[in-house]
Amino acid sequence: MVIGFLSVPAGASDPVGIYALIDRVVFEPDATHPAAIQIWGVFALSDGRRGDNYRSAEGGYLYYAIDRSNEAACRAEWSDLRAVAGTGHPIGFGARYSSTGRVRRPSEAPAKPDRYPLGVGLVRMLDRHLGPQVHQELRRAAGRGGSDRR
Repeated sequence: MVIGFLSVPAGASDPVGIYALIDRVVFEPDATHPAAIQIWGVFALSDGRRGDNYRSAEGGYLYYAIDRSNEAACRAEWSDLRAVAGTGHPIGFGARYSSTGRVRRPSEAPAKPDRYPLGVGLVRMLDRHLGPQVHQELRRAAGRGGSDRR
């Protein structure tokens, strides 16, 4: 069951740091007490500047370590990410003006995870403002074989 989704009204600037179509998640060392997560799919990351600017969508995976300052929130979001994986529903998470980490190539071995970007929680892709444009970009990148579909 997916909990914790928010609907964030679109204003002058989008607060979301990462938009994603998630194929799968991998917990490390396991799903019971995860300390790190691999999130596989296609991603459009904020460029961190004022306004509604996102980098071009790209496939691969995000690799994060738990934020030790709020492990419970991380694990709750990670559970929601697992629940949405493979559904084809685009979501957003993280915060626009915080570090989002980087998209790693499918062939890149997991090493040195970025810190998980707690932000606005998980949000549904909106059907207004930037939503349709970002969703189309994510789907286009997914169609190019942008993520590992093993």
